[in-house]
Amino acid sequence: MKHLKFKNGDEMPAIGLGTWKSDKGEVGKAVKIAIENGYRHIDCAAVYGNEAEIGEALAEVLKEGKVKREDLWITSKLWNNAHKSEDVIPALKTTLKDLQLDYLDLYLIHWPVAFEPNVAFPEKDEDFLSLEEAPIIETWNKMLEAKEKGLSKHVGVSNFSAKKLEDLLSETKEGPEVDQVELHPYLQQDKLIEFCSKNDIHLTAYSPLGSGDRTADMKAENEPSLLENKTINKIAKKHGASPAQIIINWNTLRGTAVIPKSTNEGRIIENLESTGVKLNEEDLKEIASLDEHFRYVTGEFFVTKGNSYNDIYDEK
Repeated sequence: MKHLKFKNGDEMPAIGLGTWKSDKGEVGKAVKIAIENGYRHIDCAAVYGNEAEIGEALAEVLKEGKVKREDLWITSKLWNNAHKSEDVIPALKTTLKDLQLDYLDLYLIHWPVAFEPNVAFPEKDEDFLSLEEAPIIETWNKMLEAKEKGLSKHVGVSNFSAKKLEDLLSETKEGPEVDQVELHPYLQQDKLIEFCSKNDIHLTAYSPLGSGDRTADMKAENEPSLLENKTINKIAKKHGASPAQIIINWNTLRGTAVIPKSTNEGRIIENLESTGVKLNEEDLKEIASLDEHFRYVTGEFFVTKGNSYNDIYDEK
């Protein structure tokens, strides 16, 4: 298993278990299966609505002595309705309570988007706060305070473009240690990887397999399937591997962490076994040719008629 090393010597396992869209009643079992089969990195978020069940699973495996807390890497994320300075640390403490932990290994600002504190998900313009009303730097400073207090060993961001990272870095002496973004062969983001490498920011790839289990309202018509891609399947057949294993291994070879989600025992195990795949230069060249700059997670669900979030990724 590869690891991504931080300045203080801590190491984040390159392959983790994603828990977005993992249903209650299934996610706890998935976490236990993952840990029992060698996973040490679990990716969570308050908005997923399943942290309490994950906490029960973590408490069980820790009590059983199957793994020590210091051997696990647990990530969670600050939801958009807790961006105000006074809300950041209370939100983190709620996550810690739900996960039954004393600290996180990594805490991320989930999106560069702010809601009113009482809004779980916006329906109208008035549900949002502008970034003038809730500046990212103020949210970030409270993230750093949480790190200083030992509530999270590391802090970072998610869904931040190079421009947003650059803006934040210009305002702080201590920048994000991780940016978690959508990364896969159809969205390779080479420039973002280069920017993060130059600025000592690790990247974690979410939706690495195309997130085919998203709800219908999050899907585009006739969107391409990563797992059915002919090139990926040809390479998989050559190596006696699954398409998912090829994609996961490709991500780790690029120096990023990757968090495929599954609640299926066979696939959870199979995804971790992707470490045994040996892609060669020809394989990598073929996969490089697949980049379409296609996003499965467009961010359009944050757009209402009059708010300021119609270009979250700074691509227009």
